[in-house]
Amino acid sequence: KAAKDGGWVMLQNVHLMQAWLKSLETALEFIEEFAVPEFRCFLTSEPPSALQGPLWPLLPEALLQRCVKIADEAPTDLKSCLRRAYAKFSQNTIDQCQKPREFKATLFALCFFHALILGRAKFGPQGWSKKYPFNDGDLTICGQVLCNYLNSAEKLGTEVPWPDLRYIFGEIMYGGHITDFWDRRVCNTYLHNLITVELLNNLTLAPPAFKSPDASKMDYVHYQKFVEERFPPEQPQLFGLHPNAEVGFLTSQGISIFKTVQGVSGSDASAGVCDLAASQPLITKYMEDLPADLDMLEFRSKVKEEDYTPYIITSFQESDRLNLLLQEIRNSMTELELGISGQLNVTEGMESLSESLQLNRVNEAWQKLAYPSLKPLSAWFADLIARYEQLTQWAGGRELLMSIWISGLFNPMAFLTAVMQVTARHETLPLDYMTNRTRFLNTRDPLDITSLPQHGVHIHGFFMEGASWEDGKGDDEGYIADSRMKELYPVMPVANVFSVQVEHMDWSHMYHCPVFMTSQRGGTYVVQVNARMDPDDNDEGHWVLAGAALLMSDD
Repeated sequence: KAAKDGGWVMLQNVHLMQAWLKSLETALEFIEEFAVPEFRCFLTSEPPSALQGPLWPLLPEALLQRCVKIADEAPTDLKSCLRRAYAKFSQNTIDQCQKPREFKATLFALCFFHALILGRAKFGPQGWSKKYPFNDGDLTICGQVLCNYLNSAEKLGTEVPWPDLRYIFGEIMYGGHITDFWDRRVCNTYLHNLITVELLNNLTLAPPAFKSPDASKMDYVHYQKFVEERFPPEQPQLFGLHPNAEVGFLTSQGISIFKTVQGVSGSDASAGVCDLAASQPLITKYMEDLPADLDMLEFRSKVKEEDYTPYIITSFQESDRLNLLLQEIRNSMTELELGISGQLNVTEGMESLSESLQLNRVNEAWQKLAYPSLKPLSAWFADLIARYEQLTQWAGGRELLMSIWISGLFNPMAFLTAVMQVTARHETLPLDYMTNRTRFLNTRDPLDITSLPQHGVHIHGFFMEGASWEDGKGDDEGYIADSRMKELYPVMPVANVFSVQVEHMDWSHMYHCPVFMTSQRGGTYVVQVNARMDPDDNDEGHWVLAGAALLMSDD
């Protein structure tokens, strides 16, 4: 009817009806034959990149090609985010609060917080380990909650409940989106720094000198003018991050652009890499370098039943998993060789492996049996050989190595648990009462370690992201320090890990540092370790906002 009469039709949230979109596509093709020029059909969709990925896999390609596309998304620069956030309110909003001075100052800080958590996403996993759908509704509801709490405090004659406001904003409203513990810690640290009584005393909202204005002299229009004229230039320090974070952001942005171009260029662009014969030289090379399976029967035959310690059990578990991976690699490349020679029918798996070899990517079938890694195939294969050599010395020698390459384990947490088990058995204490303490030495070369530690084990293979490490003097332990320019993943010293009772663990002047297997963070989380801070540094919030974490791979 609208097509005949020249009406306008709007269909909202079409991304929720993907199964029906094919019917819509057919209907549009049908009415196109008799629709008058004045007819318009509008489709709206939520920007899918936060959760689902690119737009084109969600909507039919023919439908997208027929449309004129207009995007309305939050800006990425901090100043525009703050301007947009503050525009959600008005002078009328301020007039509704009975504590205008506190409300104006806190509302502006809340808008700045909203801009920070939106803008932080561009720094990738160092900003947020996952992508969260923070939206304008979170901000406006928090503004209303703030007004209600301040009005209630005015009626009751009580002080502003700052802790309550921080809890509601950080744990319920914005925190309701956050599923990762370490991301929640970042969110709460921002709120701890911003939503405080010091807002009324010219609080520094962001370094180096962006301060909260005097709310008693400001109204809505003045705050808008303050944003336009006094907001500092965009830089990672405004988010609490080091300038190195921008290097990672620009690199990721470039990679994302190339992947997008490759993804939308069509299937013809990758037709050349399906030549199976072209992968034969690579198969020959990798098969020559691939070691034989570890002889687990021989390893186990040399160990008496009473000699099975948690360390030996862990080494055997790691060896079994490595053998499974080696067998999969060997079998899949052998099948591909047979397929190339015509002795076997070519399968989809063979084509996938051939493509992975030629593009220097780790095959998906190998990834399922392997460990988290972002390395290209050549570096990944060299890493695999290094893991094999360590297990040959460890499991075959039946003795703990002077220093364990912790990054070379499939399940590093199992080894760290073994450290606690050994101590718990020696002290006849329940395992639940034990925790690991980490002390970083002043040497980075594991070959300098010539003896086992008196307590615990030596481990190496950590990299620091978001910070650096300052070595101590003499036998004094070093401490976490600000990053050095263009040094993205500094190598950490060898560490002595030993177990203590939970009640004896001292966290004073310590940073609760998460450890991840790769820079993707998120699901690759392994364990929390203690990283010593400078004796004059009592606030770990600086390192939380900097995204400081230990990685087991420099990618």
